[in-house]
Amino acid sequence: MTYDSLRDFLSHLDANGQLLTIDEQVAPEPDLGAACRAISDIGETTPALLFTNIHGYNDARVALNVHGSWPNHALMMGMDKNTPSKAQFFEFVRRYQSFPGEVETRTEAPWQECVIDDPAAINLFELLPLFRLNRNDAGCFIDKAVIVSREPDRPDDTDRQNVGIYRLQVKGPNKLGIQPAPAHDIAIHLRQAEERGEDLKVAICIGNDPVISCVAAMPILYDQSEYAMAGALRGKAYPVVHSSYSHLDIPWGSEMVLEGVIRGRQRETEGPFGEFTGHYSGGRLMPVLEVTRVSYRKQPIFESLYIGMPWTEIDYMTAINTSAPIYVQLKSQFPEIEAVNAAYTHGMVVIVSTRRRVGGFAKNVCLRVMTTPHGMGYAKVVIVVDETIDPFDLKQVMWAVSTKFHPAHDLIVLPDLSVVPLDPGSSPAGITHKMIIDATTPVAPDVRGHYSQPLDRPLGTDAWRAKLMEMING
Repeated sequence: MTYDSLRDFLSHLDANGQLLTIDEQVAPEPDLGAACRAISDIGETTPALLFTNIHGYNDARVALNVHGSWPNHALMMGMDKNTPSKAQFFEFVRRYQSFPGEVETRTEAPWQECVIDDPAAINLFELLPLFRLNRNDAGCFIDKAVIVSREPDRPDDTDRQNVGIYRLQVKGPNKLGIQPAPAHDIAIHLRQAEERGEDLKVAICIGNDPVISCVAAMPILYDQSEYAMAGALRGKAYPVVHSSYSHLDIPWGSEMVLEGVIRGRQRETEGPFGEFTGHYSGGRLMPVLEVTRVSYRKQPIFESLYIGMPWTEIDYMTAINTSAPIYVQLKSQFPEIEAVNAAYTHGMVVIVSTRRRVGGFAKNVCLRVMTTPHGMGYAKVVIVVDETIDPFDLKQVMWAVSTKFHPAHDLIVLPDLSVVPLDPGSSPAGITHKMIIDATTPVAPDVRGHYSQPLDRPLGTDAWRAKLMEMING
């Protein structure tokens, strides 16, 4: 199945028992943030939440935890909700490798129903049920919108049109702070605009279908179109509408679209904000964004993303879509790669399972991980294990590390490399040492360590497993 809008997907979640609608009145703070933190704590199969009665607002609706479980992620891909995460990973890879998918340009969209084109009449505090997620956030943030921009030097190159997710602090009725990390594509667009002495046109799209939100948080290559990637993952052309106002392509199914500009060479303090690292990010000088036009559906659904100590919704949303690109990028050069798990803290730890071509091969793989587009800004620790180890099973990974890893031979520390500035361990912000852990069995000419014959499972184990499962389920 494919979903052209957030509303389509919420209906499908509801039909599969993966949506909890809460009609009782709640306060924006602390109820919404607290409820989403609580649903994250309950387990890996939790439903999305839809709040329909927000104190202080008429007809406001807020969707939370839309991607926040493995069943919801499977349903996003049109798979059975009970599909294991590892099977979802390999299906995601298969679709990723069919890139590019098709993109369909439509003439009209539901978000064009209502329009405010006078900047003085825009008041985001009235239009959106804004709230703080964590108690020490500097203000209200829009943190799950997809933001569209184009490369100023090549405005007609749609492959270089970027669709990404960047946090937005609401600072005034039509004023936002945005955090474009240097490793992200929008930072390249902004730099080019500032070099030209221009502002950067952007479209902020709130409340989207689940696939484009997933792709917007995905570390694909700079000249790969997110819309073409969404088409590949859906197996069906992805629908967009071209805006004659900002000259950007916008998802057809968005609930609300804010168009405006990032002001060139203007910076103001932004943050702190509770981040995916489980820490507050602190305040930094960040660009300023001015909203000059708002378009929206009647009774728009405001979708937000709770972020805090892992695991929360963001960890489910970025687990497979981070692992798959690294896997494909490695596999194209190292066919020995079996699987990649970059699910932990947005890939700050990456676990790779591989066969070994020559002695020292695993360490070469680690270095390549750190030079992928995502690895340069994340991938602080890379662990490599044998092809017999499932990188998604931490019990197996820890066994490999505990029995095959020798600190004198298998640990490499690389000093002063780039990392996302949000890493609280970096010093200064954005610079860190990175570490390689080689937990593979050596092959010639490498003769490090002493390895006895590994244990095999007793004969008949598989037959007994099937028999016992049948008895237990019966």
